[in-house]
Amino acid sequence: MGVEVTRDGEVLEVTINRPKANAIDAATSQELSTIFESFMNDTNLRVAILTGSGSKFFSAGWDLVAAKEGEAFESDYGVGGFGGICELKFRPKPIIAAVNGMAVGGGFEIALAADFIVAADHATFFLPEATLGLIADNATIRLPKILPPSIAREMLISGRRMLATEAQSWGIVNEVTSADDLLPAARQLAQRICQSAPLSVTAVLDLMRSLESVASNDAMKVLRNNDSYRAAIDSLDANEGTLAFAEKRKPNWQGR
Repeated sequence: MGVEVTRDGEVLEVTINRPKANAIDAATSQELSTIFESFMNDTNLRVAILTGSGSKFFSAGWDLVAAKEGEAFESDYGVGGFGGICELKFRPKPIIAAVNGMAVGGGFEIALAADFIVAADHATFFLPEATLGLIADNATIRLPKILPPSIAREMLISGRRMLATEAQSWGIVNEVTSADDLLPAARQLAQRICQSAPLSVTAVLDLMRSLESVASNDAMKVLRNNDSYRAAIDSLDANEGTLAFAEKRKPNWQGR
């Protein structure tokens, strides 16, 4: 047991299966990195769903048993960083985190690194690193971009727990469902994404990352010169989408 992978058409489902808490050691992180790097390069796949086995933990983050056995906090976690996606630079396709339970420490950071989060109504999110003498490094970068500074500080410093419903109210979580409806909801979201043009999806993801630190006055210039933007706007799919709308039919996306 470690990581389970299934394919359903254009959707890849990845399940962390490491009882009891789906904690991730360096070897598991490297495996996840390989899976997501392959997913990003597979032209037959459009969306990935990442979840955990069972109903108690999405992931407890860094495997403290491995740490006790000598694994370093800053180990080699693979090309994508911890959990395969926290530092993955080539991200032309979206990843949905289906949070089925507690997302703790690095587990919460993995969810934050996804493009969408669907959470079970019993899921909780928290960062205990500071209480262990560590720092939730990736969350320290991502969380203040979503939460008000005072709430982000509280979570990063005190380990305060956040319920799924509160996370949704702050915009961390897209949708909260019952435990039974979690994967169906994530799959429905994946199918809705698959209805959009591949190059447009890639361009939006790329532009959102590229424009994060760009001043408003310069944003449109940067946008219009972005390679992903130009590829989408100048594509056959751009013409196909408007034509299909006018002809009242489903578009036939070619990804070019």
